[in-house]
Amino acid sequence: MKPLMDQRGLTESVPRQLAELGPPVTVIGDVILDGWWNGTIDRLCREAPAPVVEIQHRQYAPGGAANTAMNLAALGARVRLVGLIGTDQAGATLTALLQDAGVDVSGLVPHPGLVTTTKYRVVSAGQVMLRLDEPFRSPDPEALDLLDEQLPRLLAGADAVVVCDYGLGALTGAVAAALSTHLAKPPEPAGFARPLVLVDAHDPRLWAGLEPDLITPNAAEAARVIGRSMTAGHARADLFVEHQQQLLAATGSNAAVVTLDRDGTVLLSRDGPGHRTWARPAAEKQASGAGDTFVAALTIARTAGLPLSTCVDLAQAASDVVVLRQGTSVCSTDDLSQHLAGFADTALDAAELAARITAERAHGRRIVLTNGCFDVLHRGHTRYLNQAKQLGDILIVALNSDDSVRRLKGADRPINAVGDRAAVIAALSCVDYVTVFDSPTPIPLLAALQPDIYAKGGDYTPDMLEETATVRAYGGQVRILDYVPEQSTTAVLRRIRGALEPADSPVQTSPSQTPAEHAAR
Repeated sequence: MKPLMDQRGLTESVPRQLAELGPPVTVIGDVILDGWWNGTIDRLCREAPAPVVEIQHRQYAPGGAANTAMNLAALGARVRLVGLIGTDQAGATLTALLQDAGVDVSGLVPHPGLVTTTKYRVVSAGQVMLRLDEPFRSPDPEALDLLDEQLPRLLAGADAVVVCDYGLGALTGAVAAALSTHLAKPPEPAGFARPLVLVDAHDPRLWAGLEPDLITPNAAEAARVIGRSMTAGHARADLFVEHQQQLLAATGSNAAVVTLDRDGTVLLSRDGPGHRTWARPAAEKQASGAGDTFVAALTIARTAGLPLSTCVDLAQAASDVVVLRQGTSVCSTDDLSQHLAGFADTALDAAELAARITAERAHGRRIVLTNGCFDVLHRGHTRYLNQAKQLGDILIVALNSDDSVRRLKGADRPINAVGDRAAVIAALSCVDYVTVFDSPTPIPLLAALQPDIYAKGGDYTPDMLEETATVRAYGGQVRILDYVPEQSTTAVLRRIRGALEPADSPVQTSPSQTPAEHAAR
């Protein structure tokens, strides 16, 4: 049993639990040295109409597969990096930075016939003026053979292997063949368990033979796989959901997380329903490597057994941390814990929420509101909230107060106080605002905010809800979302309390429960 397989909500303790586990992870692929040269511009040069940048500060950071390794180490994993570098100053600088961060560089093979890949950005007043690339020269067979010889040792004992293939040549020839051999899925029954295999590649089709557990293409890469053109915005997620089976079949993967930049991500899985995340709004920064941070957080979370949808939410949170920073940076355990802790006490009172919603409407955004107790978060909750988010642009979750929960559920509820419930719900990327209400129904809140859509989950119709008349009176819509009968807080609590009934038994609405009380689970 994986240590965190029952963890559903994102709380500030989750990153620390992952760091305490410290899973061994091997990262193999194309390594890069990123340079950020900052300076001022006061004049144009005489030779050409080009600005003169007087460099005042040079900063270097591992990039590519090396940045993924750095992020994994910062999150507490025991990381071994495997790749090729040149016997040049850039290679020495990269190696030193990795060692200082606690990354095992015994698999980083220097070779005199290579040039370490570098990407130097010249920056002035926060604007990248120029990028200078020293591309990786195609490695000769000798360099690949040196890496190939060490692969059995470098892969041994890893709980997860991350393949970072950016098309620079380190994962070709003998190395690619060896990876296919060492990471092939064992026949059933097998004498050993294969590590988690995650592929982050410009063309994941090249690694279909590995049958990876996860792939993480960006939107452009995924579109090429399915042979489709795409447009910006929410339609991209719909495109990949529509062609989910084609994408998974072409890449041989069990699940894919397609990253959509500022639109978040979409999870596509053979084993369950899809899942969306939404990136937190951020001012434009000269950030680099947020995708590497995403891959690292996704890997350590999945290795620890977190449910896949929760892993994606955690990875999105880690990415939200680094996009607020300049340059190539990492998200540490403390960074991620503090970010998640920031969602505590985020429930807005009615007046402040009304002001926020007025501002959102001024920007033409469609408002969705849903409500419930959300006492012990489970898969049914997260699936339902993701569906609600996709009905509009802004999702408000109204939580029953503790007294309200007690009136609905009994004296032994809620399990979690409203502050904790609000923090866990607010940490979900699909949720924009959280508020608390104490009335028997959310009718007063609906009348005050007048959301465009009132969303509920359940096995009933809008006409069964007391709130429907209020919503329709101001011109809103009531939408009933999927009901997941095998997932309920009641079932989760039965499991926790050691009851005999299996956790996945359907939980029926008791005759004494109203539809509103049943939906408020």
